[in-house]
Amino acid sequence: MRHRKRVIKLNREPEHRKAIIRNIVRGLFLSGKVETTLARARAARQVAERLITRAKEDTVHNRREVRRFLVDRVLTNKLFADIAPFYRERPGGYTRIIKIGPRRGDCAERVLLSLVGFEKEKK
Repeated sequence: MRHRKRVIKLNREPEHRKAIIRNIVRGLFLSGKVETTLARARAARQVAERLITRAKEDTVHNRREVRRFLVDRVLTNKLFADIAPFYRERPGGYTRIIKIGPRRGDCAERVLLSLVGFEKEKK
């Protein structure tokens, strides 16, 4: 039984799954949007929302926890300096998933995972 097991497995080993999610989240924070499959977007959305919530309070512990996942000092600084302050007053829901149709070849549902409102601010 898988009762109360909340990990989205993506049919991958744990290390590979973590690498996929890390790459999607890093791309999301770098460009503000990422095109991926629906299952991967849902898994990455959970992680991205937690990281943004943690980055809203700038402490040494939070920086270390975020950097432990992102493994990039420049991207961590961007998250704490640019992205998190933008969502300071927002209680949650920092990302949006927009369906864009099936992928050619295997018909997997493609989606656009983006940061809410941040793309307008960047221009």
